[in-house]
Amino acid sequence: MSGEVYRVDWLPGTDLLSGTCHCGARHEAEDPVALWEWMLAHPDHPGPPGLPTRTRTDKDPAP
Repeated sequence: MSGEVYRVDWLPGTDLLSGTCHCGARHEAEDPVALWEWMLAHPDHPGPPGLPTRTRTDKDPAP
């Protein structure tokens, strides 16, 4: 087991889901598939404030 924990919470009173990646980055979306795609794209999404972010380069393997 890798020990990575992803968390998805429903925001009561809204149609939004809040996702937290194992790195601590957070994202909100209405579409659960889009939310999971965002989380599983780690490290190609913004991280928590104060941590460097990384974007995919041409040298990186395709997801």
